[in-house]
Amino acid sequence: MRSGVSTAAGLLAGFALDRIFGDPRRWHPVAGFGMLAASLEAMTYADRRRAGIVHELVLVGATVGLGLAVRRGGALPVTLATWTVLGGRSLERTGQVMARRLESGDVAGARELLPSLCGRDPAVLDADGLARAALESIAENTSDAAVAPLLWGAVAGVPGLLGYRAVNTLDAMIGYRNERYRRFGWAAARVDDIANLLPARITGLLTAAVSSSVGGRPREVVRIWRRDARRHPSPNAGVVESSAAGALGIRLGGRTDYRHGIEQRPELGDGPPPSVADLRRAVRLSKMVQYAALASAVTLAVGLRRDTNKRPGGIGGSRTRRRPGALG
Repeated sequence: MRSGVSTAAGLLAGFALDRIFGDPRRWHPVAGFGMLAASLEAMTYADRRRAGIVHELVLVGATVGLGLAVRRGGALPVTLATWTVLGGRSLERTGQVMARRLESGDVAGARELLPSLCGRDPAVLDADGLARAALESIAENTSDAAVAPLLWGAVAGVPGLLGYRAVNTLDAMIGYRNERYRRFGWAAARVDDIANLLPARITGLLTAAVSSSVGGRPREVVRIWRRDARRHPSPNAGVVESSAAGALGIRLGGRTDYRHGIEQRPELGDGPPPSVADLRRAVRLSKMVQYAALASAVTLAVGLRRDTNKRPGGIGGSRTRRRPGALG
């Protein structure tokens, strides 16, 4: 099977497995990677950027190397890698459970669930604050857990899938600006920013494209994105959160309580603050963006292969004609 077609088939099959089963509850490979990274940190940690760069290179390099070792297996390794790195279905399920608990008035239960979505302090949040925290996390993780892995898989196959997830996981573990990780986690945060630079903007475009499914308008999404994204301290989260705010007709940002302190985030969007009802709409928006990302990734995987075949000297082509009987 030609590599572009096998990659596309693997992405489709892996996405289907994620939709059916979600993340494994036990023995998840990403959790195993996190345990390995934490163990290695005990040996590599120092309050210096250089130590963090070594930590990043060792873990991401080993993961990409694993992907290179298995990439010639056709569609099967792409399928398994895609299922391993995707988290879109579990993200939706968590958002739906959060909405149910908030709708039933179970604020305590919603607070217990919030750490599975983000690192904010749930103890200080009321129902609307929990809804906003969950919604912003769903918007950002739609890009990180679904769109970005699919696009990296389309471009680079298994190494792209596994390498991206390693980069994103390390950023979630050490990419903080607190006292311990300000220098050691610098490389993890910067590499993650680079890896998500294009996927975040594609997420914004896809959000605009499917915004009518939640009552939004593509032109309004683009307007809010262009006006507000630059206000956010993250070059990528600002894009996806402002796009979601534009699609849902709400206003995100404001006071944000983390366990390490309080941040005053810039406001994104023109509407009212999000309510519990908006959280369900955000879950539906995330689902539509994921399907649009799958279609884009499959098209890209096949298109890249076709383009390679057409290039002079590419696979299936030749720059020169051999003479009859010539060596080689």
